[in-house]
Formats: sequence, structure tokens, C-alpha cells
Amino acid sequence: MIVLDRATSWWRTHPQWRAAAPGLAVALVGLVGFVVLLDSVQEHDDLTVLDQPVLSWLVTHRSTAMTAALGAITLVSGPIVLPVLVAVGCLTWGLSSRSWWRPGLLAAAMVVSTLVSLAVKSSVARPRPPAVDMVVPGAETTFSFPSGHTIGAATLVLTLGYLLLAHQLTATRVVGWSAAAVGWVGVVGLSRLYLGYHFLTDVVAAVALALVTVGVLAALDQGRRRRPRCPQQDSNLQPTD
Repeated sequence: MIVLDRATSWWRTHPQWRAAAPGLAVALVGLVGFVVLLDSVQEHDDLTVLDQPVLSWLVTHRSTAMTAALGAITLVSGPIVLPVLVAVGCLTWGLSSRSWWRPGLLAAAMVVSTLVSLAVKSSVARPRPPAVDMVVPGAETTFSFPSGHTIGAATLVLTLGYLLLAHQLTATRVVGWSAAAVGWVGVVGLSRLYLGYHFLTDVVAAVALALVTVGVLAALDQGRRRRPRCPQQDSNLQPTD
């Protein structure tokens, strides 16, 4: 009982941890999902049994128009175009708002997710789908797990959604942004599968890692906002004559 009372008291006197809890919960969900997928890939079971059937079905149902459309989407969401768009967007956002915290968080999230993706790719070292299944054989030479395009797309829309909506929540905005996020991430993930550059588990694992990144970012942001100020800080905020 004493331990419970102390824990309750600690929780009440640390608002920054209460504020960070939802973000940490999202990060935990993403981490658990990623670990489950990683185990499936390493053991070649569970969800991985769908990898080749899904890839084969998409390859056999390609069309010229769809290949061109999804090729354009994979180009925009790739490691050449997307970083430029994000950099320009963050710079414009910071200059127009005269505040660099939120655009800085977005840029940091994109950098972190990219580094995490590269580290996991090198560690897991999963081969790409067969070159014969790729629209452009040999176009992708890095490892397959997770999908870098998908983690970039998911991190971008989830982080933007949090930064733009978290402090002005309305049901309409949340539903609208969620639908747009699911649609964009879904299309990017589909493009990687359709063009033959990734397996299904690569794409799903990328979304899980994006949740980890955004959850940690949200926890840090909310914790910072709820961090108690010391008396010295409060006195510095008082207006002067």
C-alpha cells in the first residue's frame, strides 16, 4: 500500500511524465509490432508467408498506366526528392512562423527515422525480392527490411499530424488527417510492393518503426511543455516596468 501511495504521489507531482505517457504508449505499440515482424522475418513464418504470394499477385496484374503512376509516387517519396521537399518545407515553416521548434522536430524525426531504417537494414540484411520481379531489375541494391520509402512517408505524415493537430484537436481534423495519412502511406507502400522492390513485411515493419519515432517525439514534446518551471524561471517571466 505504501508503494502504491508513493507511486501515485510521484505521478501527481510529475506532470511531464503524465503528458508524455500517450506518446510513450504509441512508441511501445510500434516497438512491439516491429519486434513481432522482425521475429517473423528471421524465422520465416507468420506474416512472411504472405510475402511472396502478395508480390507475385501484384507482378502478374501490372499495367502500363499503374506502373507509371506508382513509379512517380515512389520517386517523390524516395531518398532524393523527399529530403529536399522536407528541408524546403521546414525552412519555410520556420521563417514564416519565426519559431523553429516544430519544424525542427519534423526535421529531426525524418533524420532519426532514416538512420534507424539504415541501421536495421544493415543489421537484418534481408535480400530484396528477385530481380526478375522488379520493374527495373537491379534498381535497388540495398537490403530490403524495412522499406525506407514507407518509413519516410509514414514518419512525415504522422509527425506533421501531431505537430499541426495535437494542440488544436477536433474530431473533423483528426478524421480528415487520419484518412489522408492512411491513404498516402498506403499508396507509397503499395508502390514499393507493386514495383517489386519490397515484401509486405518490409512495408508493415516500416510503419511500426515510424510509430516508434513519432511516439518518442510526441513524448519529448509534451514532456517539455509540462515540465515544471523553477521559481527563478517564473520570476523571469514577470513583466517589467
